[in-house]
Amino acid sequence: MPGGGADGLQLDCVVIGGGVIGLAVARALALAGREVVLLEAEAALGSITSSRNSEVIHAGLYYPADSLKARLCVEGNRRLYDYCRERRIAHSACGKLVVAADAQELAYLENLLAQAQANGVPGCRLIDGAELARLEPQIRGFAALVSPSTGIVDSHGLMQALHADIEEQGGTVVLNAPVLGGQLTDTGVRLSVGGRDPVEVAARLVVNAAGLDAWTISGAMTGLDAATVPERHLARGCYFSLTGPAPATRLIYPVPEKGGLGVHLTLDLGHQARFGPDVEWIDAIGYDVDPRRADRFYAAIRRYWPQLPDGSLQPAYAGIRPKVVGPQGGGGSDFVIQGPATTGHAGYIALYGIESPGLTASLALGDYVVDLHRDAVLERYV
Repeated sequence: MPGGGADGLQLDCVVIGGGVIGLAVARALALAGREVVLLEAEAALGSITSSRNSEVIHAGLYYPADSLKARLCVEGNRRLYDYCRERRIAHSACGKLVVAADAQELAYLENLLAQAQANGVPGCRLIDGAELARLEPQIRGFAALVSPSTGIVDSHGLMQALHADIEEQGGTVVLNAPVLGGQLTDTGVRLSVGGRDPVEVAARLVVNAAGLDAWTISGAMTGLDAATVPERHLARGCYFSLTGPAPATRLIYPVPEKGGLGVHLTLDLGHQARFGPDVEWIDAIGYDVDPRRADRFYAAIRRYWPQLPDGSLQPAYAGIRPKVVGPQGGGGSDFVIQGPATTGHAGYIALYGIESPGLTASLALGDYVVDLHRDAVLERYV
């Protein structure tokens, strides 16, 4: 790591967390001319949450207008497609259908269309069951909402490109570098970094983008008001892969359930189908997929794909959504991005609850963090 001094390494900006969000924030800071060091506790980038999602490029349908999720997802969708084309990252704008299984669910689609239009999502429209069957002959439903700007992306390719951009701008990415604790000081933030060669560092700005570990990092920060740290809730989502050809060319989503978007059909870039995630509220982090959960999957999937064969689902993987609202609150909440005005310290920005659509929003979110810090600095001197 760059820098040096009697009291440890002297740094400009440190980003904690090497998932897609931390990488995007570090890239945005580097492009803004800051000297950036990204610290990742694991031996590889994105090995926790960012490698355990559906790789969907979301359009921004579901989120309340003017929420951070709506604003950053819609902007992030456009920017992510542009970035993928520019950097030749594998992706596909395959589109999505949100399917109403019966007439009672049509009202939800009508409200969803209005929400999408309020959020500025382009090209959405409602179709009836007959047109749905023409578009996707194996999918059945009373009606569907068409979202043409939904797609899929190679998340690992995206993270590799972000990493390359950081280093091209002079930034540094350090693996196997867990942050063990820290202290907010008058001049910045001091961090204790573990790993093979433990070190003390001092930085003018620290951005906590540690995903599931963001709460642990903030809890280890001396001088941070604990009241600023929201509650943490863990929602595990399991995925099952399909043996056999995919039944659709688009992503297929049901009407959402509490805490998630329902058991939906997603595709990878090889056009292999997988289903998920479901929602399981848990108390401790764990990624085992119980094969017995497939029983519920079969019933959910057959609401829109009646021909799903018995025995065709195999356990694939699980991911965990870091949430700030638990099941009693319905599981729904906005991103929590705390700038200096909220953390109470000019040198500390903390991100909590960055779940879906975090991957889609990542590039826009990175710039949002840069603007938060810039505005805080300006306020100090105006």
